[in-house]
Amino acid sequence: MASPLSKRPAGRDIGRIAGAAVFDRAALPRVLPFLVYLAFILLADVLGRLGFAPAELRWLYTVKIVAVLAVLLACRRHYTELSGPLPGVAALATAVVAGVVVLVLWISLNASWMQIGSSSGFDPRVDGAIDWSLVAIRIGGAALVVPVMEELFWRSFLLRWIEAADFLRVDPARVKTKAFIVTVLLFGVEHTLWLAGMVAGAVYTLLYMRSRSLWIPIVAHGVTNGLLGAWIISTGHWTYW
Repeated sequence: MASPLSKRPAGRDIGRIAGAAVFDRAALPRVLPFLVYLAFILLADVLGRLGFAPAELRWLYTVKIVAVLAVLLACRRHYTELSGPLPGVAALATAVVAGVVVLVLWISLNASWMQIGSSSGFDPRVDGAIDWSLVAIRIGGAALVVPVMEELFWRSFLLRWIEAADFLRVDPARVKTKAFIVTVLLFGVEHTLWLAGMVAGAVYTLLYMRSRSLWIPIVAHGVTNGLLGAWIISTGHWTYW
């Protein structure tokens, strides 16, 4: 009789081992930028509890965006879902329209029961005057860096990983209801406006599933964030940042 140590893993065990290896290798480049982003949110919260005023922490956003961008650039060769031909004009137009629709819903779904806690936001005014360098960094980061970081994590990685550990092989169009619901719920509660976040998450996920191109939700997400920034500047609703 062969000893337990000499037994070879069953096929299912081999599959789990292979899946874990794929997770370790493919997930990290998509998870790490998101974790860096969260780390700065946690840092800002800790500094706020230590007595730093929001105005004193405005510089932290610049550092956060630079750090996330640095990780994205360092890992760029791993993002195979962003390679290949770019989407056509019709698909991009759909993404733009979807981004605008999400913006309208985002600034409308703001009843007290639709919020988790409160946010002091990001006020770019210095001595009563808007600091346009802070505005440029905030809108640029929100429209160009954050959508890439978040879509790589929420849509490309988590949505498909819930389906299978070897998530890169999962066709977005074949993602099942469970993965859709879980990612939409989590994306929503990540934001202060949780209902608006869920609506946005649902729209971006459906765009990804329908187009099978991560660029489409990235563009829609970027349009939403960019226009939201313009709306905030024009209205002074700093808490939306």
